[in-house]
Amino acid sequence: MRENVLRSPVHPAWPAASITHHLAEQGPPAVTAEELGTRLRELVRLGLDDLPMPGDGQTMERWRALAEVAAHDLRLAKLYESHTDALAILAELRGPAPLAHTTWGVWAAEPPTARVIAVRESDGRARLTGRKGWCWGATVLSHALVKAWIEPDKQCLVAVPLAQDSIRIHAEPWQAVAMGTSGSVEVEFLDTWGSFIGGPGEYVSRPGFWHGAAGIAACWYGAATAIGEALRENVAGRSEPQAAAHLGAVDVGLGSAAAMLREAAVRIDAAPDANVAALALRVRETVEGAASNVVQHVGRALGTGPLCCDARVARHMADLPIFLRERHAERDLTHLGVAVANLATGSWAL
Repeated sequence: MRENVLRSPVHPAWPAASITHHLAEQGPPAVTAEELGTRLRELVRLGLDDLPMPGDGQTMERWRALAEVAAHDLRLAKLYESHTDALAILAELRGPAPLAHTTWGVWAAEPPTARVIAVRESDGRARLTGRKGWCWGATVLSHALVKAWIEPDKQCLVAVPLAQDSIRIHAEPWQAVAMGTSGSVEVEFLDTWGSFIGGPGEYVSRPGFWHGAAGIAACWYGAATAIGEALRENVAGRSEPQAAAHLGAVDVGLGSAAAMLREAAVRIDAAPDANVAALALRVRETVEGAASNVVQHVGRALGTGPLCCDARVARHMADLPIFLRERHAERDLTHLGVAVANLATGSWAL
């Protein structure tokens, strides 16, 4: 059971009143990595990263906060989601409480050309060597949770302070314009020190792994709603049946995605220790499909005008497809299909 898991106190105004007001005061999205880091630190300073823990009865409130940030600035949401996920992981795996005003990332991707090896030293600390790929926010964060290999077939999680001379950042692989200010880089560890969090394999075996995977879909959803709002405003201001038809399609997709997110949040809160891999994959597939359709319908309805002349729409339309590729396409569908094949007959009944 999870009664002993360290819990962060819930902000009394979560989520909409506090975070929406703050984002509105920020003005346009950040244009440099340094500015993005400053905005993340400001969210932390104000306690706006103090989200309800997944499965603690307010999972939907947590996801609404993620969606709010994504609707404002998807690049900021990328760092904000990773930071808040790191706090949840530390709590669930009974890691040390993060120091005040620190900012965290979760670097768990495993590209074939980059691998980090962890060695447990005699004093219990971790020593890391190797390269890690897809390290979002490496130039602006203070700490990261790094997935590494402690044995040939066992992975572990290590908390790493990033202000170490033994860390090298290699930005060359990132060539995309989209998501540029939060650009993913490679980080090289040269006998870098850290602290083990949880035991080998526990990062992926814990219930919260799939809670976090579903939470990323809330970011996709938030960005898709921002794009959809641009079409809604356009249709409300003129009479054009074709654009209205595209808006209808957007509404169907977003409505379905929202219903899936709400159902998943209720089920996670009702059984926080259950294995929700199939549910999380279903959420991600539903939201990814809806978000991709929003991008297609809005682009067809509005044409080149907003893509060239409206910075906010153009930024979301460019950034969202990059973020959506965190979904593993047919591999995720295969995983879901295997899980569904083992369910009892009648599991789809109303």
